Amino acid sequence: MFDSLPQFPAVDHPELLGEPVRRLIDLVPQARVFSIDPGLSDTESLCTAFGEPESTSGNCVIVRGHRGAITRTVACLALATTRVDVNKLVRKRLDVRKASFAPMDEATTESGMEYGAITPVGLPDDWPIWIDPAVASATEVCIGAGTRSAKLVLPGEALLALPHAEVIEGLAR
Repeated sequence: MFDSLPQFPAVDHPELLGEPVRRLIDLVPQARVFSIDPGLSDTESLCTAFGEPESTSGNCVIVRGHRGAITRTVACLALATTRVDVNKLVRKRLDVRKASFAPMDEATTESGMEYGAITPVGLPDDWPIWIDPAVASATEVCIGAGTRSAKLVLPGEALLALPHAEVIEGLAR
């Protein structure tokens, strides 16, 4: 996957990672990192530029739900070829009346990561991480590195070592 790009053990190259990702990269020692042009950070652009199918990439979206004065946040990771079921499954599991993608400025400020590079590695401790089974069972998946100038490649199951990570059946369609 992305074999035409030099890949390095991510734990050995923290300078390529977003600041929050550096804190927890030791939890996924199998992760490799590669540098990219920040203009290619978008999954479609990246995959097109390097001839990879989008099914090899995972997208992490931050979903926020509200019930009265209570606000709940969750990170959802699904393959780029699928969509997270925000309006039914996520809303019900969060036990909120309304759920939607967190506004970009809030997602980036609270995660400490760049837009288009948010990844489950290094998210705030109080955010659950819900992973679609297709991601968890992937031999390798390409995900963000917290900065638009790099990506991580790792076995999907390695993500289960992250705090508050769990596989959620039916998360994406």
